Amino acid sequence: MFITLPDNSKKEIADGSTALDAAKAISLGLAEKAICAKVDGELFDLNEKLPGDCKFEVVTKDSPDALHVLRHSAAHLMAQAIQHLYPGVQFAYGPATEDGFYYDMKLPTPISEEDFPKIEAEMQKIVSQNLPIVREDISVEEALKRFKNQKYKTIHINELASQGKSLSVYKQGDYQDLCLGPHVKSTKYIKAFKLMSTSACYFKGDKNNDTLTRVYGTAFFDKKDLDAYLNLLEERKQADHKRLGQELSLFMFSEFGPGMPFWLPNGMIIRHELENFLWDLLTDNGYVFLKTPQILSRELWETSGHWRKYKENMYITKIDGKPFAIKPMNCPGAILVYKRDKHSYRDLPLRYAEFGQDHRHEASGALNGLFRVRSFTQDDAHILCAFDQIGDEVRRMLKLFGYVYKIFELPYSIELSTRPAKFVGKISTWNKAEAELKQCLEENGIPYQINEGDGAFYGPKLDFKIKDSLGRVWQCGTIQLDMQLPHRFHLTYTDKDGKEKEPVMLHRAILGSFERFLGIITENFKGAFPTWLSPEQVRILPVNDDEATKKYCEKIASSLHHKGVRVSVDSRNEKLNYKIREAQTKKVPYTLVLGGKEVENGNITYRLYGHMDSKTVPTPVFEKILLKDIRTKAVKRDY
Repeated sequence: MFITLPDNSKKEIADGSTALDAAKAISLGLAEKAICAKVDGELFDLNEKLPGDCKFEVVTKDSPDALHVLRHSAAHLMAQAIQHLYPGVQFAYGPATEDGFYYDMKLPTPISEEDFPKIEAEMQKIVSQNLPIVREDISVEEALKRFKNQKYKTIHINELASQGKSLSVYKQGDYQDLCLGPHVKSTKYIKAFKLMSTSACYFKGDKNNDTLTRVYGTAFFDKKDLDAYLNLLEERKQADHKRLGQELSLFMFSEFGPGMPFWLPNGMIIRHELENFLWDLLTDNGYVFLKTPQILSRELWETSGHWRKYKENMYITKIDGKPFAIKPMNCPGAILVYKRDKHSYRDLPLRYAEFGQDHRHEASGALNGLFRVRSFTQDDAHILCAFDQIGDEVRRMLKLFGYVYKIFELPYSIELSTRPAKFVGKISTWNKAEAELKQCLEENGIPYQINEGDGAFYGPKLDFKIKDSLGRVWQCGTIQLDMQLPHRFHLTYTDKDGKEKEPVMLHRAILGSFERFLGIITENFKGAFPTWLSPEQVRILPVNDDEATKKYCEKIASSLHHKGVRVSVDSRNEKLNYKIREAQTKKVPYTLVLGGKEVENGNITYRLYGHMDSKTVPTPVFEKILLKDIRTKAVKRDY
């Protein structure tokens, strides 16, 4: 048999070889470092036999997939330790996750985070024993025999048997688990781990099933990586937008409207600045703005398809005895505007933008600050164009997306989601649309990944993934190609040949929603917004309360206010150091400390947020610095 290596070279090995045999054939040193293998793109245990000719890659601890394998093994390690400490425990599922691992279980006695140290100590004991982790392929009958006292494993075994799937177990010492693997070679590899939290869950996520306990943990190959991750988690905790939203008076929630944010004056300033920024940008790029109704009739949502596919997530009411729904999406409104007039090819493309407020019924348990809400405003747009205009429109959009994300210094990548199993339209049309999107991305040099089969049922889409300062990746923007809604609503335009044709609709959002994006940038900037967004841009602190100083502070404040700066004067009878600390706590970009010397020389002494030192400059120089900071929408400030 032949294996194809990552550099596309081929190597002949004996038929029936295991992944470890193949690794040794490449290099004994590489085989020693091997965690597992990747065979035709799938992770493979070192002791599994290769299926025949295949693509083959050795996974070492430096490989992107290695952490997943380690964490899966750490889930088994934790389960073994809990089995020692809590005899009679019933195990369900224990997968690796993006940030760690968890295991669902039914415990004979409850556990809390206070129990974590003794569980971790038992885990460390097992690690020190360097137990080999061994795979064994077994029959259904043998599996049922071995796990006869494990209720949830027995259910899982029977499910796998009914699907005709093979079974395997992994053993380490006195512990065994039904599992496909792969795993690290022995427990000694699981050196750096920590249990993180515990919560209640349902077996298989179904509320009609048993309630279980889920224990979360994380693991790394080296302690320094674990420590770095724990420090990052602490940093994320300090940057939590829910806490900052309260401290900086940005937004609030009420039990009278769960999941529906109330925007406070400071938060409204940030929203207003964002909306103005996008309004100016979009109007400069040929968009016109709409405002469509919040509530529209059932007939409209039936025509659009939302009533059938999305009804249970919609808020429904009755008007004049007929069913209406609060809009969960803005597209049907834009379509009705298009239908108002007749259009020719000369009108296209038509770019409708709308800051549309939508309502969707999210489960109460899924609500999470501004990240998951029931009421939100999309920076939505719907472009109606001819099919041969799609490429040019997508290219225009890519430039817009790149410009906006650059303003916030947010690096991004793109996923191209292709035709799903259930789709509408012709395959030839889908293929042409997907090829057009690929070409747009490639000619702009934008990194992208293919997300096979994850397109919307009506067309392929581009999803924009941004990365924040805390290392997290968020999906914000999207471009969706829709060839179905125009057909459902019988949209037409008159082409050059005088014939009626259907336009294509492009759905587009850059921020995604103002709520979620503001939650993201609040955490990204840790509440210290760029000056152009900051609710309070300048705070003036008089050194003393003599008349000359007070008048000078008021003069500076008035001058800045008339130049469009958001400025306040803190003339409270408090110590200066106290007022400086408070200005820093509120993350005010510029704190001005003005006293007799400043009055006498016409100067400004200012201190930037996050800096210990201050600088004195003539007033016109300071104003020039400040206004340039605001005008250029700078993210970083320095003296």
